[in-house]
Amino acid sequence: MSINQPANPGVDGRLGPDEPVKYKGPGPATGLDSPLRKAVYKLRRDRWGMLGLAIVIVYALIALGVVLGLWGQDWSSTAGPRWAGISAEHWLGTNLIGQDIFNRALYSTRTAFEIGLVVAILSTLLGALLGALSGFYAGTWIDEIILWKKGVLDAIPFYLFVAAVAFALEGNAWAMHIAMIATFWTITARLVRGEVIKLKNLEFVEAATAIGASRMVTLFRHILPNTLHILLVQGTIVFVSAIKSEVILSFLGLGVQEGTSWGLMISESTQEVLSGQFMNFIVASTMMFILVMAFNLFSDSLQDALDPKKVH
Repeated sequence: MSINQPANPGVDGRLGPDEPVKYKGPGPATGLDSPLRKAVYKLRRDRWGMLGLAIVIVYALIALGVVLGLWGQDWSSTAGPRWAGISAEHWLGTNLIGQDIFNRALYSTRTAFEIGLVVAILSTLLGALLGALSGFYAGTWIDEIILWKKGVLDAIPFYLFVAAVAFALEGNAWAMHIAMIATFWTITARLVRGEVIKLKNLEFVEAATAIGASRMVTLFRHILPNTLHILLVQGTIVFVSAIKSEVILSFLGLGVQEGTSWGLMISESTQEVLSGQFMNFIVASTMMFILVMAFNLFSDSLQDALDPKKVH
């Protein structure tokens, strides 16, 4: 039926014989109307999701500006007066030793994105690889080893594991990253494993096998790309989890070793709060809260948009 072709009356009688069908989807009613186009269309119509994405983009631009050296470079300078108030020179005041809180907050945004991106990308890739192998070879010794490894890591308390890794690496700046990647991949692997087990029995996989595709080609070229919706959503969730974990670990002294972060700012503010100085704590907590909430909004919208059961 073409777009302007008269439709037959429906069962409920609402469509008359002379009433044309009006297409309301994201594009023309053709083969180009793919699930991806529908997902993008649905995501763009989600106002809260778009608001969250806009806030994340603003934070990303702040972090990029710090990387390019446009702002936040004087975060460690102690030239300011102690506990100075808000002024044209110090937009958010200074801390106990005269460091500008605004510059430290900007630099901490760069730290948050660096940790979030590194942990999210590497843990998601590791989880996708191991989860795909586990699901494709379900019931074999490969699956048993991966499941055993996941079970062991899930059984270890996260912060104790990070402390052990930090002690083993003797204060290495990447100790926190390694500990997060080594633990966050397990959830991704579990989700991908279940999806691969479902996909490997479908007709397109049997067709790939029938034309002579090897097992690895079938897995990585035909099956794994169909788990992209899971990986995208899980990557955003891990990004948020990494930022929150960094704040807690830095507060406990197990996190950032070089530079500064919102966790270190909150840790430094513990003595300032006792003296009636709250700006350091308020700024770090507020910036972290807004970014985490924005990413949660975007993650929820992305999950709804990419869910095959909800995309029609």
